[in-house]
Amino acid sequence: MNTLASRFKRTGLFALSALFIAVAGCTVGPDYTQPENTLTASYQNQTLLQQRVGETPAPALDTWWTGFNDPELTRIIQRVLDQNLDLAKSFARVEQARAVAQQAGAIRLPQGALDAKAVRQRQSTESSQGQVGSTFPGYDRNQTLETIGVGASWEADLAGGLKRGEEAAVDEAQAAEANHVGVRISVASEAADAYFRIRGAQQRLAVAEDQVKTQNGLLDLIKDRMGSGLSTNREQAQAQALVLQARATIPPLRTELATQLNRLDVLMGAQPGTYAQALKNSPQQYSVPTISDSEGPAELLRRRPDVIAAERKLAASNARIGAAISEYYPKVSLSGLLGFDTAHSGQLFTSSAFQPQAILGLHWRLFDFGRVDAEVAQAKGANAEALAEYRQVMLKATEDVENAIVTLVELEQQRVEVDQEVTAHQTARDAAQDAYKGGAISLVEVLDEDRQLLVSRDQLAQLHANDARAAVSTFRALGGGWPQASKENVAKR
Repeated sequence: MNTLASRFKRTGLFALSALFIAVAGCTVGPDYTQPENTLTASYQNQTLLQQRVGETPAPALDTWWTGFNDPELTRIIQRVLDQNLDLAKSFARVEQARAVAQQAGAIRLPQGALDAKAVRQRQSTESSQGQVGSTFPGYDRNQTLETIGVGASWEADLAGGLKRGEEAAVDEAQAAEANHVGVRISVASEAADAYFRIRGAQQRLAVAEDQVKTQNGLLDLIKDRMGSGLSTNREQAQAQALVLQARATIPPLRTELATQLNRLDVLMGAQPGTYAQALKNSPQQYSVPTISDSEGPAELLRRRPDVIAAERKLAASNARIGAAISEYYPKVSLSGLLGFDTAHSGQLFTSSAFQPQAILGLHWRLFDFGRVDAEVAQAKGANAEALAEYRQVMLKATEDVENAIVTLVELEQQRVEVDQEVTAHQTARDAAQDAYKGGAISLVEVLDEDRQLLVSRDQLAQLHANDARAAVSTFRALGGGWPQASKENVAKR
């Protein structure tokens, strides 16, 4: 009895609440407030970025690829943004999400429909209706039934559940738009990464081929000296081995070049081999730009698409709580029908055939509050999960930037040192070869200098490409690659 009394008491309270909501026009559930920003004002490694001076001035973050001063790269990025299929798929997902949001808004509006029907039938005299009708004089078994009506219905959103559902759908559409921007950034960065790996492979191939040419020249020198009795078979074999060693580095580089060219073609939405030849013959010159440090971690909340998407999903989950809470309250609907119905052809639009109808509907999950409790708890749990995900994405964004800055700065320092190493090895190698021609040193020392020079030149070519790739990663981590003017179309602020 106590349980029953408690349920009726609870029901009475909800009834009063529903009446108050209907009069006041309230919307149940918590109103969304964006979580407070707890990020620091600057990056841990921001001083490293400030000390770094690039080869060219800092470009606009929106179009960072122009900072490399490479027209070929700019053409490739534009082609990727125009033709990439992942980008096309993500835009299709945005269109779907927008349609869902539009549908959620349309549900709150009155619904109308026009229905008409004309039926020609021959009544069975064995049916109950036919048996009764056939007893009357003049009964005609051939009948024409005509019906036409215009109906309208509207659900009064007393508790604001439909409004909360529309809010959630709009927020999720904005999250889809942010994810689309994320795909844009990703494909542009992937294309630039593939491009610089291609350039790196081309530079390393040039180094390897130059080394083979140099080693062949040394081998020819040894053969000439053997004719004069100044060299041995052992020295010739050692020189031959070094030529073969240099040649062995070429196939992996050709493989890297081919795979990255294929990767780039697919990113441009083309069959592998479509643009490869043009890229092989284009100039191989680019500069690594300066990267501005004016935007701190707080800017990531407005710039990084993954952070924006996570925040919009958090807002959607908050609205879903209100939609779940609204199930505690009754739902009232109004429906009306203006129609005509007749069994006599030609008499449809007459006063006697006029058949209006008005309906007031009430639906209340009165004895289902246990399930509603579970739905509300589930919505609150989803909101807590979305909040944790949002905070995690923010931390991951700052981690990406910190790692990108350290990698970029340290790679450039390594590149400076290896550049000096190459100069030193080149001087030592030339001196060794001159000494060998004069008979002052053995061939072993010349070959060792050749080996070290090859390693350092190859490393320098690789570092040059990796330096550019690290700059691309930094721009990507900062959320660069989409127009500043389009931010308001992605997220509410």
